[in-house]
Amino acid sequence: MKKVTTINPATEEEIATYTRLTADQALEKVAKANQTYQSWKKTSFDERAKLMSNLANIFDENKEAYAQLATQEMGKMIQQSRSEIEKCALICRYYADNIHELLADEVVKTEAKKSYVTYQPLGVILAVMPWNFPFYQVIRFAAPAVMTGNTGVLKHASNVQGCAFALEEAFKKAGFPESVFTNLNVESKDIKTIIEDKNIIAVTLTGSEPAGRSVAKIAGENLKKTVLELGGSDAYIVLEDVDLEKATDLATKGRLQNNGQTCIAAKRFIVLEEIYDDFLKLFTQKMKAAKMDEPTNEEAYYGPMARIDLRNEIHEQVEKTIQQGGKLVIGGKIPEQKGAYYPATILADLKPGMTAFDEELFGPVASVIKAKDENEAIQLANNSTFGLGSGVLTGNSKRGEKIALQLEAGNSFVNKLVASDPRLPFGGIKNSGYGRELSDYGIKEFVNTKSIWID
Repeated sequence: MKKVTTINPATEEEIATYTRLTADQALEKVAKANQTYQSWKKTSFDERAKLMSNLANIFDENKEAYAQLATQEMGKMIQQSRSEIEKCALICRYYADNIHELLADEVVKTEAKKSYVTYQPLGVILAVMPWNFPFYQVIRFAAPAVMTGNTGVLKHASNVQGCAFALEEAFKKAGFPESVFTNLNVESKDIKTIIEDKNIIAVTLTGSEPAGRSVAKIAGENLKKTVLELGGSDAYIVLEDVDLEKATDLATKGRLQNNGQTCIAAKRFIVLEEIYDDFLKLFTQKMKAAKMDEPTNEEAYYGPMARIDLRNEIHEQVEKTIQQGGKLVIGGKIPEQKGAYYPATILADLKPGMTAFDEELFGPVASVIKAKDENEAIQLANNSTFGLGSGVLTGNSKRGEKIALQLEAGNSFVNKLVASDPRLPFGGIKNSGYGRELSDYGIKEFVNTKSIWID
């Protein structure tokens, strides 16, 4: 009987041990989810909305307990963990309050007596989810999927199994029928068998590019739809007319939020040469002043990375970039202390071909790049295999909007850090994946868009 043990990344102490499901046990749970789907799909929007509102209340009532669990398991700063739970409640209420409008039949005028488009559920959706937002990432998928009448099974990251089981229990407490939402504590090697199972109708994955390619290949061979939200190397263009204080405040928050482990975090800062030196000087001061400490310290700015191996991986990327000619401004050294800590780091004078320019840096490391003018800045921003988020920092919002429209990404924000919002679609292009989550676009990813014609 295989087990998985969760480890506190701040202390390296064991938290809890969970028994893995075998592939056969997981498929039994998938079959139950399909049985539940047969009745769940017949429930009314009002019935589903009532239960989803209950789930929102459970997040509110258990905010501190859930936040402490997320912080323990993956090292998120406690105040940010609380915000994550609040966002879960927000998403649940959004879909509960707007389901009638989001999935309303659309009348189409034709020669028929009556013709319209209706949206019907598909079945059991498999979600493969990451550790960096252990509650929110799951709810971003589960709330719309369940509200459409689908059921969901979750393969969560091994290091946040406490969060995974807490989510399963939350659905039960809210009154959802058993197996509407199920946690599958399985090994990654069993994912192929689960995707291939006849009861799985589609797959959604948030994670790395290699994981996305693997899941998409298996699903494609079985003609099953996928939605992929993969990595990002978000570029923020910093124009010469910007307020440097505001810009460097945003840059510091963007790079250190969630301890630097966010797909849509600001990662590459492309700064016009007129203000490059001033930006770098002020940014360095603020990154240096940001306090690194235990994630339960309310006064700290950032804490440990989620695992030791991830910390070591980003350190290798930093060292490789320096060897390629990148300039280490601050940080770049593994601290002599317990835990998966890595200091706020800035790499400057970067060019395409360098590791910190080309690859995603999933940790508290910023890449600063000089551009001679606006056009070159846009070219540098788009010179990436990724296309998840992007931003423009400027004193002229109209100019910022014009540039944002030219950036090759699923999200482009002006004078604000990229963030998901249930009212707007979220997703990427290029190697950052395909499909959308949230809003009416996201809720319609896993439905049968069905044409009805009555003559």
